[in-house]
Amino acid sequence: MSAAPLRLVFDPQGEELEAALRCEADVFWETYGNTPEQFEVEYGPYAADTGFMVVLEDNGEAAAMTRFIAPGPAGLKTLNDLSRPPWEVDGLRSARAAGVDVGRTWDIATIAVRRGSGRGGLCAAALYNGIVRAAFANDIDYIVMIMDAGARRLLSAVGLQTQALPGTRTGEYLGSANSTPLWTNLHRIFEQQRQQDPEAYRLIFQGVGLDGVTMPADWTWHRSPAASVPAVPSRSRRTAARGARPRR
Repeated sequence: MSAAPLRLVFDPQGEELEAALRCEADVFWETYGNTPEQFEVEYGPYAADTGFMVVLEDNGEAAAMTRFIAPGPAGLKTLNDLSRPPWEVDGLRSARAAGVDVGRTWDIATIAVRRGSGRGGLCAAALYNGIVRAAFANDIDYIVMIMDAGARRLLSAVGLQTQALPGTRTGEYLGSANSTPLWTNLHRIFEQQRQQDPEAYRLIFQGVGLDGVTMPADWTWHRSPAASVPAVPSRSRRTAARGARPRR
């Protein structure tokens, strides 16, 4: 008997967005001890420029999700947070030194994948494919993020080689003991992957092998008013996490 189909939703709204936020909250609580109050402090200022995508089970619950932040008045969180310890550097200057066009950059703020279904790898691949398809559809060429060492190793294992932002190093960040501020040019990273790991390129860039996931027809992102992003569910209102992938 085949597994129930999965569905990736770009720019979820209503119950689909609430499911994405529950998944994010559960995974980050279980993995890093991040609380709803901490999420509000950290991500609330960026709400007006925040987007989501989510992989949904047939029962409407989220198996995986990602939160991204687009350029806006508040800036990109990764670059802003470089002013914190342990880095204490100018994030914009660091990005420009790397050649990043900040106006054509998305900040991948969180990625959360629940364990337990046996399809974590498929869900992660669907999210990565969704990120690149959505980015190119919205004229985004660069990605920045602060990524846990374990998650970075997973990217490297499929031929996605990211670079540390100039002036930064691995350090503690929001409950992760080993996180590094990273950047990449999407065109270059996938051309490198195509040459070094063609099978992974077909899966992640071309989507070959994602037959078990229904993908959106439209990847255009429309900014929503800040008030339309629901609050992160409190611990008393959400189910226990089935597990977590490493932070970002």
